[in-house]
Amino acid sequence: MAANENVAPTLKAVPNSRTKSSSYKRKMALYGVLFASPWIIGILTFSAYPLIMSIYYSFTTYSILDHGQWVGFGNYKELMGDTTFKIAIYNTLYYTLISVPLNIAVGVGLALLLNTKIKGQGIYRTLFFIPSLVPAVATTIIWLWLLNPQFGLVNYWLEQIGIPGPPWLGSESWSKPSLILMSLWGVGQAIVIYLAGLQDIPQDYYEAADIDGASTLRKLRHITLPLMTPVIFFNLIMGVIGTMQNFVLPYTLTNGTGSPADSLMFYVMYLYQNAFLYLKMGYASAMAWILFLMVVALTALIFISQKRWVHYQGKE
Repeated sequence: MAANENVAPTLKAVPNSRTKSSSYKRKMALYGVLFASPWIIGILTFSAYPLIMSIYYSFTTYSILDHGQWVGFGNYKELMGDTTFKIAIYNTLYYTLISVPLNIAVGVGLALLLNTKIKGQGIYRTLFFIPSLVPAVATTIIWLWLLNPQFGLVNYWLEQIGIPGPPWLGSESWSKPSLILMSLWGVGQAIVIYLAGLQDIPQDYYEAADIDGASTLRKLRHITLPLMTPVIFFNLIMGVIGTMQNFVLPYTLTNGTGSPADSLMFYVMYLYQNAFLYLKMGYASAMAWILFLMVVALTALIFISQKRWVHYQGKE
């Protein structure tokens, strides 16, 4: 009997402790939701709701002035026959497929140079990073002056070495290459990331290569570049997403017209025109979702391909 009396209180104490523990967890969870509620309300109001409504509007003729009518896939069908829409896609893909690899090549090359142990290393790194801090509109004004066909400094320097300067932004064939050249101005942000990747490579690999008598080029090819591929992969993804949404530079350069001959009419510029100039919000919403699908498709292709060329330390 004494043994049974000792067991009974113990069995009663277990449920009570569990109840208190679960009550405490619910209380802490409630506090957590309460403190996070400003962010939750903000994300639902300013992100989730507009996202859902943009899907709905893409199937309507909605504008700012009226609610519009349901047209189903009418906006998407109309886009397939829109010549300017096709030009905007071509310009955007052209810029993305050339600008992103070129920025990666220049960024990695400059990072390798800035990673060498030389006097004034910090000064050189600062000089290459500063241009990326300049606002995009100010950058555009600077380049408009530099690339002016009549009195621009670039054509002046070319004339000094006997090369006739091209019309740059005034020519349909030179406008997109000019914009790609301008994109290299802001490569400083990527250089910082590449420098971090270079300094993360273990020095043991280079010491072992030196013992084996490997040349600088062989170390670059077999050690540096393979171990830099995760950083290059990250910048490739971010570069594709950023260039597919290119807006500020071409809009400022052309005052939103995309001239000459729509050669600088980029996708987001045309989306902006339809939404806020022509007040075709439904049409613009359809464009936005097509852009989203294009970005997802390109990103997915890069993620699939990374198994072949991205090398992570410790997985080889």
